[in-house]
Amino acid sequence: MNIDLTNTTTRRIQEALTQARHVMGGPAVGMVLTLIIVTDESAQYDAVRAATEAAREHPCRVLTVISRDARGSSSRLDAEIRMGETGPGETVLLRMYGPLAEHADSVVVPLLMPDTPVVTWWPGGRVPKAPASDPLGALAQRRVTDSYAARDRLGTLARLAEVYRPGDTDFAWTRITNWRSLLAAALDQDHDEITGGEVSAEPDSPSAELLAAWLEVRLGVRVVRASSDGPGITGVRLVTKSGDITVSRPDGRVATLARPGQPDRQVSLQRRPMADLLAEELRRLDPDDVYQDAVTRFAKDLSAATAPQDAKAEAEAADRAADKGADKGGAAKKAAPAAPAKRSGSSK
Repeated sequence: MNIDLTNTTTRRIQEALTQARHVMGGPAVGMVLTLIIVTDESAQYDAVRAATEAAREHPCRVLTVISRDARGSSSRLDAEIRMGETGPGETVLLRMYGPLAEHADSVVVPLLMPDTPVVTWWPGGRVPKAPASDPLGALAQRRVTDSYAARDRLGTLARLAEVYRPGDTDFAWTRITNWRSLLAAALDQDHDEITGGEVSAEPDSPSAELLAAWLEVRLGVRVVRASSDGPGITGVRLVTKSGDITVSRPDGRVATLARPGQPDRQVSLQRRPMADLLAEELRRLDPDDVYQDAVTRFAKDLSAATAPQDAKAEAEAADRAADKGADKGGAAKKAAPAAPAKRSGSSK
């Protein structure tokens, strides 16, 4: 069932939802959360489709906030309600025009499912400066971003690390769940002490940075980053006295696990679609302490790496300023008029 409401209000949307539930036989029963999607018109189709697939595992009300032209002088709210198309739950697309687009939270709050958790998701490159401080992020117990979809991937991850609050998470972290499971299973077997490690991936992979940080936290060793052609993460190497423990995945589908003294093993390690990533994040609504440890370690490593560069830049700036001052002093001496020579004797 599809219901289109033009130039509407939240009250009319609520009435339409209630009426549709009566017609459909009460599909609201069993909905476990409200998912807020903050997106634009170009990305809403893929985001809503992923949310619809995830809703088969987590029945929910999906509120898709689409900000249109905020420069207009008059506010307007258009709504599209979808129910019973491909699964349980309700989907409401909210298109906001004019100044109303700057106050989306005032539209969303009356439409939240009562007494259920709230998750806010920014798909694509729409990453707020501070998810927990964003008006729509402040409504949620969990806030999901995707630094990999941003233009400046590592810069976005670094900024999110600085403003991290319990409840924040990132699809860059969700993408390495299977990597972490495979490595944890491999390390459960007997092995020599691990003395170092390396993560290989495309140059600007935030997932690789988080995986390296997670390994550093868990193993207490230095894990370096190496560049490859991708896709995504292509390999992990852990150094031991008896030989390296390696996981290699050059094609993005199948990985090879190699351990000293044991035969190689092939493991399925496919890159997962957006719907799977979202469904995983909706399984837990409490803060992810392991992600917090990893993103905090990444921020610490980044700060340590940039500190020498900053010190060098400051020293070079000081040298340039000193050279400039010396040049000015020399030029001033050259420009100063010569003092008149003293004449001997008296003049008549």
